[in-house]
Amino acid sequence: MIPELGQLALILALLLSALQCVLPIVGAWRDHRPLMATARPLAVGQFVFVGIAFGILTHAFLAQDFSVAYVAQNSNLQLPWWYRFPAVWGAHEGSLLLWVLILDIWTLAVAALGGKLPERFHARVLGVLGFVAFGFLLFSLTTSNPFARLIPAPMDGADLNPVLQDPGLIMHPPVLYMGYVGFSVAFAFAIAALLGGELQSAWVRWSRPWTNVAWGFLSAGIVAGSWWAYSELGWGGWWFWDPVENASFMPWLVGAALVHAQAVTDKRGGLRAWTLLLAIFAFSLSLLGTFLVRSGVLTSVHSFAADPKRGVFILGFLAVVVGGSLLLYALRARFVAGGKPFALASRETLILVGNLMLTVAAATVLLGTLYPLVGEALDIGRISVGAPYFGFLFMLLMTPLVLALPFAPLSRWGKADPASWKRAAWRIVGLSVLAGIIGWILGARGFMPLLGVTAATYVLSGTALYAIKRWKEAPAGKRYPLEMFGMLCAHVGVGVFIAGAILTRSLSVEQDVALVPGQTAHVGAYDFRFDGVAETQGPNWLAQQGTVEVSRNGEAIVTLHPQKRTYPRGQVQTEASIHPGVFRDLYVSLGDPIGPSTGPGGTNGEWALRVYDKPFVRWIWAGGLLMMLGGFCAAADKRFRVRREAPEAVVETPSIPTRPAEQNA
Repeated sequence: MIPELGQLALILALLLSALQCVLPIVGAWRDHRPLMATARPLAVGQFVFVGIAFGILTHAFLAQDFSVAYVAQNSNLQLPWWYRFPAVWGAHEGSLLLWVLILDIWTLAVAALGGKLPERFHARVLGVLGFVAFGFLLFSLTTSNPFARLIPAPMDGADLNPVLQDPGLIMHPPVLYMGYVGFSVAFAFAIAALLGGELQSAWVRWSRPWTNVAWGFLSAGIVAGSWWAYSELGWGGWWFWDPVENASFMPWLVGAALVHAQAVTDKRGGLRAWTLLLAIFAFSLSLLGTFLVRSGVLTSVHSFAADPKRGVFILGFLAVVVGGSLLLYALRARFVAGGKPFALASRETLILVGNLMLTVAAATVLLGTLYPLVGEALDIGRISVGAPYFGFLFMLLMTPLVLALPFAPLSRWGKADPASWKRAAWRIVGLSVLAGIIGWILGARGFMPLLGVTAATYVLSGTALYAIKRWKEAPAGKRYPLEMFGMLCAHVGVGVFIAGAILTRSLSVEQDVALVPGQTAHVGAYDFRFDGVAETQGPNWLAQQGTVEVSRNGEAIVTLHPQKRTYPRGQVQTEASIHPGVFRDLYVSLGDPIGPSTGPGGTNGEWALRVYDKPFVRWIWAGGLLMMLGGFCAAADKRFRVRREAPEAVVETPSIPTRPAEQNA
């Protein structure tokens, strides 16, 4: 009866979420403190019951309870124990339960750390988060029940998808969901501000650390997913513009715009309406990503499900969230205007340019992702949109952002000095040209390699100039507060990422070869000698494992062992062998035998291999991790610690009664 207890726990969590999305908001509307006080215990109770349900599902996997249909479909007796735990979120039902658990973790954090927020505002935030949890718990119980029984229970289960039997499964989904779901907090703050009329700058300061942490987690999740695809799928690439990859990238782009727009609203009171819209759109795109992953409307190696009923439910919930939010925004829009004016030459203008480019880039990715559906709906065929579209337009849109990026921190709020821009431009461009010359001398002899070197230097030198400026002008002890340090980290991350992405694309060498044991292929500056294939046994797979000796100028570098694994149900999975390095990766993927083979299991003879020499590929992920670090550091700044201060008047509207004043933090 243990799985039934998990089912009961989800039902109780659903009931608590229903109360959480009604009682605190009604209490805030009626200024009824006992009703507002229910928000925290309801949030805690919901977290406890969802945690119990998640623990019971985990126990079912570890105990190999194949009477639970979800366990039987995604595990078997041969699955190693270290993959049984992440198998909990390896398919649709369990990953959705993880989604709700992480939402409850965020809600619990807001309940615990938001105690100094104005009481009514805090109640509204928790109420909005309760509404989001209610939608997903209802989705889980009605269309995606992880505790459905299988009677009679089979003696053995199917298997976890071999692609998911990788350490990446342990790390990637939870970290990615922390980012996806984290934008629900920024959304809840925005909706709470719209509901209550707190449309000045205070709500933005309260929400900034939550937004930065969510964006940092999403950065880390995207990095983990890119690394996982690179190392596991055997294709040697780090980004494919796959629909599900795009589903995580779109909220990241809008989230980056939101982080910067919130800074303007917090410090200057400007862009208030724009900041509210970005908070709504960031979470809406997270919901859209959930729809794309779980509806089956688009084909992807990352998709969890292909059930139209599930897609209809999420689409309906998305319509309610987006439609209701935009309707509320439209009703409140006339009260949102304000903020200090700024000149055309100012930090605000440059941040606004970056915001527009990031938002248009997200819209471009959205159009390319959904275009196959549009073509099918218009009966012109299911047209595939690939890397040429995304790559060209994305680079076109990011160029103005990269050009403006070094100058925004160097500019003053309100009105910048164009002469300071000119002085900075000479230094930045001069250093970039010098870096390009050095790169040409060292062997970067094409347009794209030189572009990678100069563009990265352009961003990094501008960031360094600002760091030097702060060192000279700011008083000791206040030169680099955590918010400032986080910004510097993230901008350095952008420069490192640019170098990695462009140099990897332009300098990588890929070659498909057919070799017999003892033969050598020369790829890039390296020699790859194929020494044959032998069979090897794993915990739940049998593999044909190649041996490839890599050398350079006769000096041995490394021995690589790519594999082709066969799992119990006959699934075949390629496992690339990678020699990582700071400046390049050596990467070998084993293909199929060519022609007749001899030896045990047909391991001797000619084999197909794919060999890569990939310079600077790890700089891509290093840049992403620096951006993550920047988000976390900025969120930790003591400026964002909520304090009770003198009451601040709030904007009152006739539609929703508000208290004359609330305490500001």
